[in-house]
Amino acid sequence: MEKKNWYFIYLWNKIKISIYYGIIYNNNYVLAMNKSLYENNEFARIKSKINSGLHIGEVSVNISWQNFENLVTETLRTNNFDIVKNFIMVKPRMEIDIIGTRLGTSLLIDCKHWKKYNVHKLKQSVEKQVIRSKRYVSLNKHIIGIPIIVTLYELNIRIIDDVPIIPISRFTSFINEFYDHLNQIKTISMP
Repeated sequence: MEKKNWYFIYLWNKIKISIYYGIIYNNNYVLAMNKSLYENNEFARIKSKINSGLHIGEVSVNISWQNFENLVTETLRTNNFDIVKNFIMVKPRMEIDIIGTRLGTSLLIDCKHWKKYNVHKLKQSVEKQVIRSKRYVSLNKHIIGIPIIVTLYELNIRIIDDVPIIPISRFTSFINEFYDHLNQIKTISMP
């Protein structure tokens, strides 16, 4: 049985108190930051617009990268996913922006708030996300991990090396349908 030690650190920042917790797996320290959504004025307006019927793609055009991540998180939460934001692994240091878990499957999301992109940069992001996802699954052997890139804008590329590239405007549809397409996208699990 793996030795697990839990450390709780309360970190005060100007906005709120966040709870950080860590797990030690065979001397590899893992730190996860499970932040609650910061309800700033901009994000409150975004939620209000979506609740009034505006499409998520229209609302997300001019938001900050923090609220872009909040929007992805809120979309997962409203679709009954358990959420962890900014999951940090060390030795070596790696971070997964958002992890959404439901029914033993974790969506391991890298949010890209890029106004411009190029294919080479996107491929590098996919490669790094796959490496981070494999590391996460190696620490959580009971889950199936799905690396995903969520973008602010619609791109001409929808998939790279079986990793979905999902624009925020199609993210809700993706999370409602991905179970039907598991054989077409990259999944990572431990044997």
